[in-house]
Amino acid sequence: GDYLIVALSTDEFNSLKKGKRTHFNYEERKQLLESIRYVDLVIPEENWEQKINDVKEYKVDVVVMGSGEPLDNYDNVVKFINIINDNKGIDIGARHITVSTCGIVPKIKEFTKLNTQVNLAVSLHAPNDTIRNKIMPISRAYPLDELMSALKEYLSVTNRRITFEYIMLKDINDTKECALELSRLIGGMNAYVNLIPYNETENIGFKRSEKVKILEFYDILKKNGINVTIRREFGGLVSAACGQLRSHG
Repeated sequence: GDYLIVALSTDEFNSLKKGKRTHFNYEERKQLLESIRYVDLVIPEENWEQKINDVKEYKVDVVVMGSGEPLDNYDNVVKFINIINDNKGIDIGARHITVSTCGIVPKIKEFTKLNTQVNLAVSLHAPNDTIRNKIMPISRAYPLDELMSALKEYLSVTNRRITFEYIMLKDINDTKECALELSRLIGGMNAYVNLIPYNETENIGFKRSEKVKILEFYDILKKNGINVTIRREFGGLVSAACGQLRSHG
């Protein structure tokens, strides 16, 4: 069947306050599916009833991410996950759901206690606090040592692999030294790094790392035993890639 990966903003389901009730009628299930961006491109209107009643035909991966930090909206995020995971909701397998966070340590600890099979992704973007404080203010509240301690606890409890998102910024976090430091930081963890070429915008001064630097960074991680990928790019030519639409709002 068709395969669909969708990114879902947390502000798109703030209104889903169904409590413990997880049985939804046709219109409610349609509303839930419509809250997942781009699903209408895959499911034509005339096929809604068929697809909602047999949604397993689609292999759907859902990523709960910004705009809006998901763990700042923790209760609603958990409710939403329970709804789409329940076989009376949308019946998407937990391992096909990912929650992305900038690193809110107390909420990561709460998430750990759920001991769910839902995946966790962390926007890391730097191997040390000096760099991370400059590009991610959250690091000033929750330094890397606290974050890594919480993540190691998560791994111990859930045995689920963590994804570390790492945006490549020219002359900021893309040096050989950064790659080596990152290797030391996460070495031995059940995790992989997703290197993300930065999508430049007019109103933010960061620049994209050169391709040769990204490949060099990738090679260093690989040589140090780190699982790593480079994210495929979509939409950059029309300024519709990740992070670019908001800059034109």
